Amino acid sequence: MTFRSQRVAYLFFATSMLLFLLQIVFGFVMGFAHMGYDVFHEVLPFNAARACHLNLLVFWLLSGFMGAAYFIIPEEAERELYSEKLAVIQWAGLVIVGVAALIGFQFGWWEGRKFLEIPRPLDYLVVADILLFIFNVGITAWNGKRFTTTSIVLMLGLVSAALLYLPGMITFESQVIDSYFRWWVVHLWVEGVWELIMGGILSFLLIKLTGVDREVIEKWLYIIVGFTFLSGILGTGHHYYYIGTPDYWLWIGGVFSALEPLAFLGMALYAVTMARRGGMKHPNRIALFWTVGCGVMSFVGAGFLGFAHTLPSVNLWTHGTIITAMHGHMAFWGAYAMLVLAIISYAMPLMTGRKLWDGWIPESAFWICNVGMLGMTGAFAVAGIAQVYMERKVGMDFLAVQEAVEVHFGGVVLAACLLTLGVLLFCWNFVQHGLPSDEAVVGR
Repeated sequence: MTFRSQRVAYLFFATSMLLFLLQIVFGFVMGFAHMGYDVFHEVLPFNAARACHLNLLVFWLLSGFMGAAYFIIPEEAERELYSEKLAVIQWAGLVIVGVAALIGFQFGWWEGRKFLEIPRPLDYLVVADILLFIFNVGITAWNGKRFTTTSIVLMLGLVSAALLYLPGMITFESQVIDSYFRWWVVHLWVEGVWELIMGGILSFLLIKLTGVDREVIEKWLYIIVGFTFLSGILGTGHHYYYIGTPDYWLWIGGVFSALEPLAFLGMALYAVTMARRGGMKHPNRIALFWTVGCGVMSFVGAGFLGFAHTLPSVNLWTHGTIITAMHGHMAFWGAYAMLVLAIISYAMPLMTGRKLWDGWIPESAFWICNVGMLGMTGAFAVAGIAQVYMERKVGMDFLAVQEAVEVHFGGVVLAACLLTLGVLLFCWNFVQHGLPSDEAVVGR
């Protein structure tokens, strides 16, 4: 690594890995419940497991994004982080809030709004924590020796994500209005500003791993940002089903949602083209695998499957079904989970000085994880199509349909076992790297 303070990213990366494993545990609890084996219901009700599973996803990805920012911004700004101690305090605050939320869910302490279940007192602590984070990386970037498109886009994404958390803190007596603004947070995060974060981190990784000129890569970044804002904002309307919003939102959301795959296709072409132009000569091939894989799999999950699912004539039937889980799992995996794993794969050898990118463990982790996720997506798709036909076309009772698709969740659980094996291999490689070392600082 170039600057000593970049090592603080390790705390966030380690936290991400632990939370990812915990998210998988709750996923298995839900998977077995869907198979008819809800054996933990008395101590861990399904709704609590679901809240933990969803919020852990957001939590570990945000931790990964923060770690990425703490690693990238000093290098892009060509100076040490403003305050390494402040970063450690901010990390500790993030962990405390997350642990408190997870424990609270088990005792019914939540707001009950999907993805935004964290109770109001903890919301204020989240805002304070994010402000500390934005201040630290913002001062670092502002006082840096240079401003780059990569760092500007990354900072724009991080600041916008913080601002868009605020609408989720507004509550309304009307369920329609409340749900309307809730999607401002959920959709505009994952299909808006998080894509800016994704673009910034992808840009940094491609510059470092491919050897292609920064000017060329950052020109692509402008195009991706343009597509993101063109399609993502009005595409929010594809969530406005069955909540009482005006009908015109369905068509606005449908039309602009149809444009959203262009941003992800751009990212896929961006990653593949830059990798090929660079000749894939960087010794850390596994980081390049995760980086290029992020572009490709995000197009499959968020782009192609999102397009197929959100067209109004389709979404009318599939909205809120297992088809949503099919799209969601592959989209989050490709666009954001693989991105975090990519920056970890790149940063860990630099922070520790141990170049453990060769061998069967890191490469097996990559392939096993992706095969497992593809298997899960396929099983969700089969279960979801069966559910849509039986429940919404034939008119069968909801619980009868859930019992009928139990067999398909056997496939989900088996594929999840494969994914878990890959994640464990990745975590083992992470542990093998050890702690950051001052000897790994090489300077400029």
